[in-house]
Amino acid sequence: MVEAFRRAGFETCADLCAVDYLTHPGRTLPEGVRAERFEVVVNLLSLSLRQRVRVRVQVPESDPVVASLVDSYPGVDAMEREAFDMVGIIFEGHPDLTRILMPEDWEGHPLRKDYGVGNVPVQFKEAPGPR
Repeated sequence: MVEAFRRAGFETCADLCAVDYLTHPGRTLPEGVRAERFEVVVNLLSLSLRQRVRVRVQVPESDPVVASLVDSYPGVDAMEREAFDMVGIIFEGHPDLTRILMPEDWEGHPLRKDYGVGNVPVQFKEAPGPR
């Protein structure tokens, strides 16, 4: 579907992100579209047509896999890696789907709504003593 927009003149992918709707399942969707826990949102831009289009893909929690857009829009490489790293969406066909923000040995996906808050120990420097 996104490739059809590319052929129609939408030459730029301005943004790609993933959303976790675990705590807000009641969003508005077109008739016939079943809401899933995750959603991938892609914003395409046509400078020549002076138009924008937003594509929303519902991604099930049980199989969080969508097709990569890297072949059509090479600039989404880092955006897909961030969505993978932070939310756990797998972009099938991505050439290097590895973590981009978190360490490679990090467990879990920090932007998921069920990710444990406060699991990372914070180390503070001691306050300077009197002079």
